[in-house]
Amino acid sequence: MPSTEKVARTDAGLASELRLSVMRLRRRLAGERSPDNRLSIGTMAVLGCLNRHGESTIGELARFERVQPPSMTRTVNSLEESGFVERRPHETDGRQVVVALTDQGRDTLRADRARRDAWLARRLTHLTTEERATLRAAAPILQRLAEED
Repeated sequence: MPSTEKVARTDAGLASELRLSVMRLRRRLAGERSPDNRLSIGTMAVLGCLNRHGESTIGELARFERVQPPSMTRTVNSLEESGFVERRPHETDGRQVVVALTDQGRDTLRADRARRDAWLARRLTHLTTEERATLRAAAPILQRLAEED
């Protein structure tokens, strides 16, 4: 089996290594969620999207999260029933509503992020200064990869 360093020298090899590493890290971070938080990762992503972008229509949320509007409608219905979001009439388009975080939704999101951030911060202390600098430089690049079509 070829070494990781050798495989990652090609773009295809780098893509494979990044995919595997990012997926493993995602699984580890998901495992660090509070047992009290019963919301799915996808549902939490919608809360995060509302936190980042502010009030949004169902269509906007669907585009941000790359799902179909009917799927987003079901997610928002569930979040609204549980008190994590609320709907308001759209200011200029009477046919639409906007979805906004409630205090409960914001508190749940913050607690979930704080727990996972603390776990990752503890893990980062085991890295060298150079390794942390490399990750600091890579973070915006990874973000850009995640956002591009």
